[in-house]
Amino acid sequence: MKGFVLSLTRARNEDMVVTVLGERTLGRYYRFYGARHSILQVGHLIDFELEGESGPYLPRMRHLRHYGFDWIHDRNRRMIWQAFLQRFEPHLRDSETLESFYFELLLDAARRWSRQNPRRIVVESYHTLLRHEGRLHVDWDCYVCERPVETTVSLMAAFHPAHPACIYGPALDREQIETFFATGKTLYLDDATVEHLYEVVLKGL
Repeated sequence: MKGFVLSLTRARNEDMVVTVLGERTLGRYYRFYGARHSILQVGHLIDFELEGESGPYLPRMRHLRHYGFDWIHDRNRRMIWQAFLQRFEPHLRDSETLESFYFELLLDAARRWSRQNPRRIVVESYHTLLRHEGRLHVDWDCYVCERPVETTVSLMAAFHPAHPACIYGPALDREQIETFFATGKTLYLDDATVEHLYEVVLKGL
C-alpha cells in the first residue's frame, strides 16, 4: 500500500510506530528497527506491505520503498513540507476510513512543490480543504465581536474573519481576501499576506 508518513513515534529499542495517510485510510503500523531506516521520514511518500493485520497487535510494515520528489533535498522546501504534513495527523486522528480527497490533496501539492512558492501552495491547499469540509466562512462578521468587518480584516484559525483590533492581528485588505476566498488562488496576494495566512495554517487544520 502507498501513503504519506505523517508522524513517527519511537517504541522499544529502535522500533517505530508509523502513522501513514493512505489513499483511503489513516493507519498506524509497527516497523522493527524503524529508527535505522532513512526511508521513514515525516513527509515521505512510501510504498509497503503489511503482515499481521488480523492479529491483536499493530500490523507490521515490510518491504518499504520511497517515492522521491525532485525537491526532497532542498532543505527549506522539505522543512515547510514536513511542518504542513504534521498538521494532518491530529486533524484526521479519529478517522480510520477516509475519502481519497486528503491523499490526492497532498499528492497534488507535492507535485507542484518545486515549481511554486511552497507557502503559497500550503495556503491554497488549506483553502481547498476548508471548502471541501464545508468550513470556509464567506460571511464577514467578526468571529470575536460579531460586528461587520469592513475594509480591513485579520484571519484566525480556519480562516475565520475578525477585526485586526479584536485579535491584535495584521490588517489585511478585505477585497484581496475576498478574491482569495472566491478563487482559492494566492496570485493577487503579496508575500507578507501569504506569510500571515501560512502562519494561520500552522496553528492547526
